[in-house]
Amino acid sequence: MRSDAAESAERPARRRGALVFLRDVLVIVLIAALVSFVVKTFIVRSFYIPSGSMERTLMIDDRILVDELTPVWAGYDHGDVVVFKDPGGWLPPAPQRPARPFVVEAADWVLTFVGLSTSDAQDHLVKRVIGLPGDHVVCCNALGQLTINGSPVDETTYLNLPPGDTMASDIDFDVTVPVDAIWVMGDNRDRSQDSRAHRELPGGGFVPLENVVGRAFLTTWPLDRFGLIDTQDDVFRSVPEAG
Repeated sequence: MRSDAAESAERPARRRGALVFLRDVLVIVLIAALVSFVVKTFIVRSFYIPSGSMERTLMIDDRILVDELTPVWAGYDHGDVVVFKDPGGWLPPAPQRPARPFVVEAADWVLTFVGLSTSDAQDHLVKRVIGLPGDHVVCCNALGQLTINGSPVDETTYLNLPPGDTMASDIDFDVTVPVDAIWVMGDNRDRSQDSRAHRELPGGGFVPLENVVGRAFLTTWPLDRFGLIDTQDDVFRSVPEAG
């Protein structure tokens, strides 16, 4: 049998081993949280779709990933689906949320911090880029199409329109996009409160580029809808540059 002295010497060693293990776990968790925060803030971010304004491209409660990094140096293109923070007055006031236990609030804050929760998505919208800085966007021509810099755009391949309807918009407009903004519209035009519906606001319905989080590129949930988000390159290929 081992002596009491030997056992007494082993107990501090075991305690030190447990403390070292806990320290290593804590360091790993902190590094993982930091990496997740950096990824969410500068590279890719998750959002959910709260409305039907982008049907059938995006459905209510779809989960999407947004590329925040590429547009920093490549900019945006016609047809990109973008997520942006409310420019002011686009969304109704958020309802007062019932008080939640401190533990739940803290957990939600941590999950949002690392990008696993989308609780802040309620302040954001998702639409398709129709007009880039400097573009002259007009709707509609004799065929019901919108034109960008004088070039007609046939959107019927992706718009969610009532049967027999070919009008790109039931609201006429003629706008020139400011140099620091974009003009956005939903694919489900009859149910989309987009740039057309906010022209009376101080921003004129345009979305400042500084409000744009990034380009949505992937639907991740539900699994049967997993896949890349179509930017409709063929539809906008013939649009000339502004000016």
